Amino acid sequence: MKTKVLAKKLPLIGWREWVALPDLQTPAIKAKIDTGARSSALHAFDLEILTGAEQTYLRFKVHPQQRSDRGVIETQAPLLEYRAVRSSNGLVEKRPVIQTSIALGDRAWTIDLTLTNRDVMGFRLLLGRQAIRRQFWVDPGRSFLHPISPGSAPRL
Repeated sequence: MKTKVLAKKLPLIGWREWVALPDLQTPAIKAKIDTGARSSALHAFDLEILTGAEQTYLRFKVHPQQRSDRGVIETQAPLLEYRAVRSSNGLVEKRPVIQTSIALGDRAWTIDLTLTNRDVMGFRLLLGRQAIRRQFWVDPGRSFLHPISPGSAPRL
């Protein structure tokens, strides 16, 4: 009974959606919603560690457009920690983790995001089940149920 009540309150998303990462100056990036993955991952490259007096930051670059190296966003975020993550090929990789805000549809919240090279993957951003838990229900047969704001979509 609890599931039915929860389902009525949570919005529905498809297996892929446009999201924004405002803290990372990324207004629009296509995300794959992957309930089989525990953690979320963002394609990041040219990572630099910046050590300050009180906080360690990561400076990195993002290609927000799928299958394109045009349009580079350079950004930075505080390093939260390093985590061992088993990738889709079965190998365990130690990845840096940041915490950042995310917006999808009319919702915004904070997620943990691992940074890794996803250049050969179909999507630059993978949202795992921890990121969407208690936020949405997923319909794996549908896509782009929440459009991004006009003018912020990258040209594909």
